[in-house]
Amino acid sequence: MTKVRVTMQEDPNLDSGPDKDVSDLSLPGYKSDSWSVLSDDSFLPDYEWTKGAKVGTASTVYEACAGNDASSLQTVLGRGVTADEVMELDINGRNGLMLAVSHGFIDIVYGLDQCPFLDINHQDKDGNTALMIAAQAGFVIILNYILNYFSGVNIEVRDNRGFTALIKAAIQGNDDCVASLLMAGADITAGDSAQGKDVKEWALKTGHFETFCRLRQLTSRPCAEQFCERYIPEWPELKALVSKGRGTKSTGQRLAHLLKVTFTLSFPRDPRDNGVLDHMVRITTSVHCPLVATGCRPLCPTSPPQISKGRQGAPEPVGKNIPMASEMSSVASGTVMSLAGCCYDTALRGSVLATASKIVAHSVARRNSVFPADCVPRIRVTRAPGRMPKKEVKTTVCKGYLQPPVWKYKEKKLLEKKQLEKEKLATKAKDGKKKVKNESTANT
Repeated sequence: MTKVRVTMQEDPNLDSGPDKDVSDLSLPGYKSDSWSVLSDDSFLPDYEWTKGAKVGTASTVYEACAGNDASSLQTVLGRGVTADEVMELDINGRNGLMLAVSHGFIDIVYGLDQCPFLDINHQDKDGNTALMIAAQAGFVIILNYILNYFSGVNIEVRDNRGFTALIKAAIQGNDDCVASLLMAGADITAGDSAQGKDVKEWALKTGHFETFCRLRQLTSRPCAEQFCERYIPEWPELKALVSKGRGTKSTGQRLAHLLKVTFTLSFPRDPRDNGVLDHMVRITTSVHCPLVATGCRPLCPTSPPQISKGRQGAPEPVGKNIPMASEMSSVASGTVMSLAGCCYDTALRGSVLATASKIVAHSVARRNSVFPADCVPRIRVTRAPGRMPKKEVKTTVCKGYLQPPVWKYKEKKLLEKKQLEKEKLATKAKDGKKKVKNESTANT
C-alpha cells in the first residue's frame, strides 16, 4: 500500500489564523491590543440619583440620557438648553449621547438627532466617539441612525491607540456594523497608527473569518447599483443561458448530457456569487421594486452608495435642496414660503430660510413607517356581532377527470348526516300535521 499525502491549496488572501497573543486571551492577567476597545477606567460609575430616579423627574439632558427617560428629554429640549447643558460630561469624558449609545438606549438616541449644540464627534478620555461605541458594541440600529440622521459625522476619527470605528467593529466581529460603515464611506485601506494593520488583517488576527469573508464579498461588488434610478432590473446572464438552452445539440452532446444526468449524484450546494438568488435580492430591494417605490424615496437617486465613497446624512442634502423637501411635504413648504415672504431684509430672510429648511429636513427625514411626521390614525379592530354563516362548497363531479378520493369513514358520516336530516324533516312534518288536526277539532 502506498501512502498518499493530501495537501490543501493555500489561499494567498488568508492568513495563518489568529496570532498567539490573541489565542492566549483566556490567560488571567493577559491583555493585548484587541483585548478591549475601552480601557480599565472606562466603566461608568453608579450614581445615586440614577438608582432611585423615577420616570419624568430628570431635570437635565445628562440625567434623562442616563435614566433612559425619553419624556423628560423632550421636556428639557422643549424649554431650551445651552451648550454647557448639552455637553455635560462625566468622569470618563462622555456626554449624554455617548452614555445612551453605550447602554443601547434607542429612544434617547432618536430624541437627540435635532438637539442643538451637540458635538457628534466628541471624544472621551480614551478617544472614543459615539459612533465608535456603537460599532464596538454591535448596535447596528443605533449605528445606522447616527450615520443617517446626525449631520457632520466623521467616520475616520481615531482613538488614543489609532483605531477607527471600522477597525473596532472588525475586531469584535460585528459584520453588519462593518458593512454599514463601509457603505457610509469608511476607508477600507486605512490602518491603525500603532501597527499599521488594516481591517482585513485585524479580522484575521482576531479570528473572525466570517467578517473577512463579508469584506471580500463587499469588495467584489463595491457599488450597490440597485439603489440608482439607472438600474436595469434584468439578469445579464439570462440571455446567454436561454440562447444556450434553445440551441440545437448533436446526438453526442445529447447522449453525454443524458449520462451526466442519470449517473451524477446531486448534493446540496451553496448558491454561487452573482447568481439567481443575488439577482432576486437586488430586484426586491431596488428602487424599481413596487414595495420600495411606494414606501420610501431616495434622497440621492443618481448616486448609489459605494465602498469608500463618502456620503452625507439625511438632514444635510435635504437642507440644501428646499424644493425637493417642499414636494414631499406640502405643509412644511407652505410654512417656509410664508416665513420667507414676510421677511424683507435679506440677512434675516436667509436665517429664516435656514431654520425653516431644518424643520423641513426633520419632517422629511422622519417621514417613514416608524416615525411618521403627521398624526398616526388609530385603527380599532372589533369583532363581528354574530357568527358568519359558512358557505357551502358545492362539488361538481365531472366525468373524464380525476376526483379526490373519499374515505369510507367520511362516506359513513355523510350518510348518517343525511339520515338525521331526513328524520328531522319527517318529525317536523308529523308535528305540523298533528297541529293542523288539533286546530280543526278545536274549531269544530
